[in-house]
Amino acid sequence: MTPPAVAGTTFERLELSLKSAFTISRGTTEAVETVVVRIEDDSETVGIGGAAPSAYYGESADSVESVVPDLLDTIEGENPTRLQTHEQRLRECAPDDAAARTAVSIALHDLVAKASEEPLYQRLGLAPERAPATSYTVAIDSPAGMASRAQQIRQSGYPILKVKLGSDDDRARIDAIRTVAPRARIRVDANGDWTVEEAIEKVGWLANAGVEFVEQPVPGDDIAGLQEVSEETVLPIAADESCVTAADVPTVADAADIVVVKLMKCGGIRPAISQIETARAHGLEVMVGCMVESNASIAAACHIAPLVEYADLDGSLLCSDDPYTGVPMPEGQIDLSAVGRGTGVERAVDS
Repeated sequence: MTPPAVAGTTFERLELSLKSAFTISRGTTEAVETVVVRIEDDSETVGIGGAAPSAYYGESADSVESVVPDLLDTIEGENPTRLQTHEQRLRECAPDDAAARTAVSIALHDLVAKASEEPLYQRLGLAPERAPATSYTVAIDSPAGMASRAQQIRQSGYPILKVKLGSDDDRARIDAIRTVAPRARIRVDANGDWTVEEAIEKVGWLANAGVEFVEQPVPGDDIAGLQEVSEETVLPIAADESCVTAADVPTVADAADIVVVKLMKCGGIRPAISQIETARAHGLEVMVGCMVESNASIAAACHIAPLVEYADLDGSLLCSDDPYTGVPMPEGQIDLSAVGRGTGVERAVDS
């Protein structure tokens, strides 16, 4: 039997508007750019994957566009099922372009799972019912604005709020949200904005406000500070910017309780699973997260969610005009059982 082969590749660059301005401690975003890759085999099965580049990690839509042709050249004419080999070649071709590699990685995994007529989670041997519910982000705004947004999210049925902090009055914002959402599960993300002293003080009253855990309270390169906050406070601490790939896990193992794994940071499906397994080996919990991004990439992250304790996969929910559909998330529940084959990503008919 002749093995399948990659017969054609294309990519497109898209700008996605957000439903509302998205502010974190580093700045405000009103639109994001993504590059979507399509890989077709010789039976005309097509795999789709997206890149959501972040300036924080040194990537942009321009950089993705510039390197994607080289990445696609490495797989042209090759057997798409040789995923281990392809991931290695992608790393060798573009070691500093994780988001670009991720788009190709996702598209390959989607293609291979579609060709075998099974959803990706099944091909990975995972149990769909084990995927945790996703949180929904409340971006930085005035206390009243954040309370209003939290109330809207809760009324839509989402049980978990991820609250961005790093403002001039974080406590007023949490108090306002708690007033309108007294029973919501709340997680906080400071995106590295606080000093060690600020973090220790703030995590103290966040614990009293019933917050579950705090993500990246201090700058990503301050591992000693992260450890001090972890040791001096009662809430679990999650490492995001401090833990980019599996190689970073040993560095943060004594400084955090939770590792945040994102496809766009680590470079693809297999690197993400490796980071999850490395975190497990060090006794850490894991949250699978995302950027503000299209379903073209979010869907793949949903398929590895059964491996982790926490999910923060609301990136596509924040977009107003995503032309791709993905994994349904009714009231925050990641419904992998609704996926028939591949990642479940399709381009909307009217887009």
